[in-house]
Amino acid sequence: MILTTAALLALGLAGGEIAVLLGLPMPWMLGSLAACAGLVLLVKPAALDGYSFPMRFRSGFVALIGVMIGTQVTPELLRLAGELPWTLGGLVLFVFLAHMGNMAVFRRLGGYDRATAFYAGTPGGLMESILLGEGAGADTRILTAQQFLRIIVTITVLPLGLSLWMGEPVGSAAGLNLAAGDAEPADALAIALIATAAFVGMTGAHLLRLPAAQLTGPMFLAAAATLTGAIDLHLPVWMIAAAQMVIGVSLGLRFKGMGAALLRRSAGLAVISVGYMLVLGAAFAAILTAITGIEWLHLLISFAPGGVAEMSVIALSLAANPALVSLHHILRILLTVVELSVLAKVLGLKGAG
Repeated sequence: MILTTAALLALGLAGGEIAVLLGLPMPWMLGSLAACAGLVLLVKPAALDGYSFPMRFRSGFVALIGVMIGTQVTPELLRLAGELPWTLGGLVLFVFLAHMGNMAVFRRLGGYDRATAFYAGTPGGLMESILLGEGAGADTRILTAQQFLRIIVTITVLPLGLSLWMGEPVGSAAGLNLAAGDAEPADALAIALIATAAFVGMTGAHLLRLPAAQLTGPMFLAAAATLTGAIDLHLPVWMIAAAQMVIGVSLGLRFKGMGAALLRRSAGLAVISVGYMLVLGAAFAAILTAITGIEWLHLLISFAPGGVAEMSVIALSLAANPALVSLHHILRILLTVVELSVLAKVLGLKGAG
């Protein structure tokens, strides 16, 4: 398993290098994702039969992203506290409208049964949706495919779209392309402090049962250290790129076992669903920008329906107030789980209680 994981990471590294040469946005995440997705869809090596990517290993790199986000927490975020009730109120309405719209897409265009469409249509809470959907009699194969494709399509379409809109690859703003000569020298003490903050934060968050513990714990700990000036935890560029690559490899492997017909159908519906949610999120962002004065781009990324870790990476890449973005995505997941449970009972789906 260790050798297989090492080989996959090497493939992800190669995919990231190619993406850098091609000037793609978010090269280390999207390049590694594409390389590993191509491997499991086209090559289908026997060595991957029964293999699953070590999620504890992935969690460690997600924790590094959490530390990085925490270092971005500044007094400016605290000054936005008075505007947050507006944006969080908008998030409540967004979750409901996104879920209902997605359910209509999957029912009318996909022909899914009611339970499968309902749980496949949630704009967050991936694992909770899959587990509750299984208990409600949803088709877990379709449900799992749609939920993972929601994240993958979002983190692929959003950077590409923003790159076209901004006229430059997403990632350059944060220096994440790792062009020759960017790599910072490794400081053993700094790396030890970063690793300690990631481990202690993640462990504490698990004990407190915080949502997205591998991200939120390190983020809160690093934020406290940054605001108090106790420790400087700024990550070197190569470490951020490595975290992106590991996340990309783990996402690419999610395509393993998907048949061509299922993939085509689910991917087409995912594009429609994500497109609807991005347009909806853009509209909410425009309204809330007029009310609060918070930048439209920051709010758009805050409402985009990707995973917490993946959207946080995009926010870091754009220097788009990643702490604000992460806060909204964590709350989006919490709101989705609550809304999911309430609506399931209202609609009379079995297993909802």
